[in-house]
Amino acid sequence: MATKNVFLNWDPEENFILKDNDDHRVVMKKPKGVSASDLLPMALIGCASHDVVEILTKQRQDLQQFKVSAEAVQDDDPPWRFRRIHIHYQAIGKGIDPEKLRKAILLSEEKYCSVYATLKDAIEITHDSEVVEA
Repeated sequence: MATKNVFLNWDPEENFILKDNDDHRVVMKKPKGVSASDLLPMALIGCASHDVVEILTKQRQDLQQFKVSAEAVQDDDPPWRFRRIHIHYQAIGKGIDPEKLRKAILLSEEKYCSVYATLKDAIEITHDSEVVEA
């Protein structure tokens, strides 16, 4: 089993600095950084997007840009539990096959994305996708 370590350091200026083993940093807390709850949908679309781009590249699709957004719905009261995340994938390029995009998304969800695998039984995750000709 793989083990990963991440770290947080709070400083007196009330910055929460998250980092990984390679010292890549994320500033957490508004207004200087990302809110803690935004990190969850960001991790989901980051993980899934990485997979989808790799799959489309291996399929020799002429992908020139890939844009992804997530709309997350949370409870209004503490602890502000996530209820739903809807992901919108937009593949921009020349002659991209919409069916290959759809299959790449499903492969990410069903086989490769660790964040999706962790969340899928806890919250509703849906998606849609579109291909835009460059």
